[in-house]
Amino acid sequence: MRRKLALLVSAGLVAAMVGGVRATAEAQSPEEAAGEVGSATLVPIQVTGPPQERLNLVVLSEGYQAAELEDFRADLDRNHAVQWSVEPFRSYRHYFNVYALEIVSGESGVRCDPDEEGGPDPNKVTPLRLWYADGCDDPLARGTTYGPAPEGDPGGDDCPFVLGDPRCDGDQQRTMYLEQYVAPELGIPADAQNLQTLAIFNTFTYGGIGGRHATTSGGSPQGPLISLHELGHSLGNLQDEYPYSSRPMPGPPWCDPTVPGDCEEPSSIHHTRMSSEQMTANQAKWWRWLGEESESGGIIRAADPNGYESGQYSGSEIWRPSSHSMMRWIGFYLDQIGREHMTGRITGQRDAGRMSLLHTPTGQPLGIDEVVWVEAMHPRYHELDVTWTVNGEPVADTHNSRNLDLGAIGVEPGDTVSVTVSDPTDFVRDPAQQTGPRMTQTREWTVGPDPTTPTSPEVAITSNRPTAYPVGGEEVVYVETTHPSDRVLDVTWTLDGAEIDNPYNARNLDLAELDLDDGTYELTATVTDPADPGAGSDSVSWTVDNAMPTAPRELSEPLTTVRGNADHPVYFDEFDMLLEPQDPAGEEGAYVVGELRLDGDGWFNYFGFPEQPFGTPFTFSHSGKVVKALTYGNLGTGGLSKAAFEQEYGPDDPNGPFVPGFGTHTVEHRAIDAAGNIGSADEFHATVLPGSSPECTTTVTGRRLGGLTVTDGVTCLDGATVLGGVKVRPGASLVASDSTIIGALRTDAAQAVQLFGSSVKGLTWIADTTADVTIAGSEFAGLVRLVGNHQESANERFSQYAYEYGPILAGSTVAGALLCSGNSADVADFEATNRIRGHQFGQCADL
Repeated sequence: MRRKLALLVSAGLVAAMVGGVRATAEAQSPEEAAGEVGSATLVPIQVTGPPQERLNLVVLSEGYQAAELEDFRADLDRNHAVQWSVEPFRSYRHYFNVYALEIVSGESGVRCDPDEEGGPDPNKVTPLRLWYADGCDDPLARGTTYGPAPEGDPGGDDCPFVLGDPRCDGDQQRTMYLEQYVAPELGIPADAQNLQTLAIFNTFTYGGIGGRHATTSGGSPQGPLISLHELGHSLGNLQDEYPYSSRPMPGPPWCDPTVPGDCEEPSSIHHTRMSSEQMTANQAKWWRWLGEESESGGIIRAADPNGYESGQYSGSEIWRPSSHSMMRWIGFYLDQIGREHMTGRITGQRDAGRMSLLHTPTGQPLGIDEVVWVEAMHPRYHELDVTWTVNGEPVADTHNSRNLDLGAIGVEPGDTVSVTVSDPTDFVRDPAQQTGPRMTQTREWTVGPDPTTPTSPEVAITSNRPTAYPVGGEEVVYVETTHPSDRVLDVTWTLDGAEIDNPYNARNLDLAELDLDDGTYELTATVTDPADPGAGSDSVSWTVDNAMPTAPRELSEPLTTVRGNADHPVYFDEFDMLLEPQDPAGEEGAYVVGELRLDGDGWFNYFGFPEQPFGTPFTFSHSGKVVKALTYGNLGTGGLSKAAFEQEYGPDDPNGPFVPGFGTHTVEHRAIDAAGNIGSADEFHATVLPGSSPECTTTVTGRRLGGLTVTDGVTCLDGATVLGGVKVRPGASLVASDSTIIGALRTDAAQAVQLFGSSVKGLTWIADTTADVTIAGSEFAGLVRLVGNHQESANERFSQYAYEYGPILAGSTVAGALLCSGNSADVADFEATNRIRGHQFGQCADL
C-alpha cells in the first residue's frame, strides 16, 4: 500500500482556477483538500535513501482530472517499467528516489494539442500550463513546454506568486508546486541540482521536451521512450543525433569542408569529424569503444567511410558513434558512449560530481578499538569495491566489508586509517571517470590513544533494498544497520526459512551466486546484537521473483511458411507482430516490458505502433510506414526507425542509398519484468517478397478430377487437390495456396504464376510468363524448368540499388533437377534457402 503525503496550499491562498475562474481555499485537512482542483498529493514511489544523497525524480501529473488520476498512475507505471528496463537505469535504479505529485486538473488534456478531437484548443487551462508550443499552428508539433499565463502578461511578469493565479505562467506554477508540496517533505530546495522533474501530460499525442524539467505524453505509446530520451539530455548532458531540425527535411551540413577553418571538431561528447585513426591517436572522445558492437546495434565507429554520418540537427559532415542510439531514434538503447556518460552522471549525483558515501564521522580521533564503517551505494547487479588501508598499507582479508574492527587488527595511536570505495562497472572505461569522485571516494581518519566508548544504539535496519517491488533472481540485495562503536551487528539471511551461509557478516547478498531454480522465494534479512542477543532484532523480507517473463507473439496470416519450419512465414511487402509480454510471478496489472530485435541490430522497445491504440501490433514493412514525417518498422537499410526523407536517399547522400528490405529477416522478442528479469529471447524468421497476388476471378477448392486448364482470368486454388495436372494458357494467371497438383504443371505465356505452400506431383514447366513467377514454401516431386519468364519488378528502388531479380523460388523443395534459362534475370530466393536434391543448371545454379 502506498503511503500518501498530502500537502496543502496554506489558508488564504488562491486555489487552482479553471477557465480563468478562481476559488479561494480555506484551511483544510489533507483528506478534505484531496481531489479539489489544483490540490496535489505527494506519493513516494521508491525511496532508497536520504533525498540529500540521491537523485530525486519527481513526476508531476498534468491535465488529469480527479477521476483520471488512475490513468496517470497507469501511465507512470508504464513509464517507470520502461525506464528501469534500460541501462544504466536498470543497474543504478537504487541511486534514485522517485515521487509522484498527483495534481488535480480542472480540464482534461493539454493546450494546443494538434491531434485533439475538434482541433487544438488555445484556451485550455491546466495547473502547470503545459502546451504544444506550436501545436495550434503546426500539425507536426511535438515540443511540449511550460506555457504562458492564461491571463495578464504572457511572460508571467505580473504573477503574484499565488498558486493557481491566472497571471502565473507554467514555470512559476511548477516552482510553487515544488516549493509548497515537495521541498518541505524532501528537505531540499525546489531548485536543488539533484532534483529532476518529469511532467506526464494527459494526451495520446506524441510530445515532450528535455531539460531539468522534462515532459512527456502520458497516453502516447512512445511516452516512456520520450522520457528516456529527454533524461538523456537533462541527466546525461547528451545531445540530439537527429539528421534534421525540422522533421520533413534534412538539416544543413555541419560545416563546409571547402572553407578553411570552417570544420572544427564538434564540442559534443558524442559527435565527431575525426577518423578512427585520428581519434585513437589523440585518445579522444570514444576511442576506447571503437570497433565494439554497439548496445543499440551495429559497430561503434568514427568519421570513417562506413561510419554514421549526420547528427546534431545536421544532415551531413558530422558523425555519431552508432547508427541508431536512443538520442537519434527513441526505442533503442543508449550506445556505450551515451551509457558511459549517463552512468557517471547518475553515480555522481548529476552536478554534485561525487558519489554518495556515508561513514564514521571524520575530523576527530578514532578509538583504538573502534569499528569504523561506511555505507556505500548499491548497484543492482554488482557490488562496489571497498578497500581499507592503515598507513597506506592494504588491510588483508577484509572481504569487501563495509566495517573495519580496529581492535582486531592492532592499530597504534597516530595511525592513519583510510577507505576507498570504487565502482568497478564495465559501463565505464575512462580512467579519469573511474577514479574520479563520481565513481571513487576516499575517507581518512587518525587513530587516537584512547579506547572507544561503547554504544548500544537500537538494533535496527536503517535502510534496505526497497520491498515494494520484487527482487530479481540475479540482484545484489542489501541492508544497512545501526552502528555500535565497538562491534558489528550480525545480519542473518534466510531463503524460504533456510539460513544462507554468510561467513563475513555481509550487508550484501548476491543472489546470482546462489544459482536459484526458476520460481519465487521469500528472502529475509535479520539483524541482532552479538553482545546482547536478547536486546531484540529487526528484519525485512522480500519476494524474490526468479520466474522468467515471456513475450508470446501473434503474427499476421502469411502467404505460407518455409517447408519444415513453422517459425518461418513468408509475406508480400509487410507483416504484423503482436506481443503480449507477461510475467508468471508478477503483480496483477504491473506493466511488463516487451522488446524486439531485427537482424541482431539492437534491442528496440515494443510499444505497439505510433499513433495507434494500445494493443495494436507492430508493423514491419520493406520500407517502413511514415507517421508524421518519421518512418517506423523499416526492414530496409538503416534500421527500424528513420526520417522519412532518408528513405529517398541515393548513393551520394549520407548513409545512402536506401535499399528496401525485401528478403529474409530474423526477429527476436523477449520480456523484462518488474523485478528486472530479462526473459530468454524467442525468435522467428520472416521472408518478405516484393509483389502481390492478383485478384481471383475463379476459385477452386476441394478435390477436382480430370485436371484443370486455365484459359483466362485469374484462377485461385485454395486448399484444393487437382488430379490430372494443371495447364495455364497465354494471358491467364494461376495462384495456388495450400493446394496439391497430382500430375504435371505446365504454363505457357501466362501473366502470373504463384504457388504458396503447394505441391506438384509431376513435371513442372513454367515458360514465357509475362509479369510474375513467385513460388514459396512449395514442393516439387519431379523436374522443374523455369524458361523465358519475364519478371516485372515490384519495387524499382530495390531493383536499382540491390539487384535485378527474375522468377522467385523461395523456401521450397525440389526433388528432381532444376533448370533455369532465358529468364529476365537470375532466379532469386530472397535468402529463403531452397532444398534442391537434383542438379541445378543455368540461372538457378547459384541458389
